[in-house]
Amino acid sequence: MTAFSILDLCPIVEGGTASDALASTRKMAKQAEDAGFTRFWLAEHHGMKGIASAATALVIAEAGNATSTIRIGSGGIMLPNHSPLVIAEQFGTLDALFPGRVDLGLGRAPGTDMSTARALRRNLEAGANSFPNDIVELQHYLGEPQDGMLLAVPGAGSHVPLWILGSSIYSAHLAAALGLPYAFASHFAPDMLLEALDIYRAKFTPSAQQDTPYVMAATMGVMAETDAEADYLFTSVQQTFVNMRRNARGKMPRPVDTMDGFWSEMEQIAVEHTLRYAVVGGPETAKRKMQDFIDTTKADEIMISMPIHSIDARLKSVEGFGKLRSSL
Repeated sequence: MTAFSILDLCPIVEGGTASDALASTRKMAKQAEDAGFTRFWLAEHHGMKGIASAATALVIAEAGNATSTIRIGSGGIMLPNHSPLVIAEQFGTLDALFPGRVDLGLGRAPGTDMSTARALRRNLEAGANSFPNDIVELQHYLGEPQDGMLLAVPGAGSHVPLWILGSSIYSAHLAAALGLPYAFASHFAPDMLLEALDIYRAKFTPSAQQDTPYVMAATMGVMAETDAEADYLFTSVQQTFVNMRRNARGKMPRPVDTMDGFWSEMEQIAVEHTLRYAVVGGPETAKRKMQDFIDTTKADEIMISMPIHSIDARLKSVEGFGKLRSSL
């Protein structure tokens, strides 16, 4: 049975606040655990009016406090923004708080605009280029302490499992070379999905952490009682992606009855292409789409992001996907 997990962006919705978003994330984590999901991850984004997970490790701790068994972690931490030692200390602390439950997914994008990235006080020129070396440095901090080596406390000896996140063949080569599990961001960057997975599987080199390739593929997901209701709820993310193309980012919009008149023909084509792997529908439609996605990717695990304005509808969607998994 394919594992299901959740990527939560801690969305700040129209009519809501960051406090509301954090409360909703706690509810989502608990619902995910109750519905049998494997992981609950949060993503690092900065300077975005619609996302409240900038202090990612803190929000992960909130998800941990709301649950007792589900794995928690990052999908991901944008390592070029940070010192590897600081991340080792943060996730070493999380592991001390929630032993054996923490994952550390790593990406090389800044997760924001360039002005905000500069304000994070990292060397932007070196950041992305030093990504592989930063990962190796991070592994050392989380591994067994060596004489003369800087110590991450907490962190040293925790062996928090690392994941490589990506949306290109670069990340596939890197994950394979380092022998780490690989999560592909096909929920918003689908174009290189299959090529990247083929490269990763073909070139994978076993490591101390991972003996065999392990693939996670991401999708947007909205489940409701009917196809019409799910399509209606999905208009929130469709509006969001149109607004991103227009450089008019804000809080997550309320759903609308129709996208006609909101997007242009070219915007519609672009957004539908970007979201083409989305699993949206009532139980039967969602089951068919999810099975198609699993068959296409042959993924070991599916990570579902649920961009739904209403927290009640979001929680129902989590429950629905939990039931769907057991029927596949």
